[in-house]
Amino acid sequence: MITSKVTGKAQTTIPQPVRKALRVRTGDEIAYKIERGRVIKTKASRVSKDDPFATFNEWASEHDSKAYADL
Repeated sequence: MITSKVTGKAQTTIPQPVRKALRVRTGDEIAYKIERGRVIKTKASRVSKDDPFATFNEWASEHDSKAYADL
């Protein structure tokens, strides 16, 4: 079993084996579903019907985010 601690601010680090299994990277979102007293964690879908640019990830690096943060 893989575990992680919860901080005083109710934060936790997702352990590396879990990140790898879910294929999550910086900026990805996690979806939670509560079912019969258990929590199911999945990688949230990145495609949004409301965001026409959701599929464009050419400028999705941390460097680009910093460079274009003030635009």
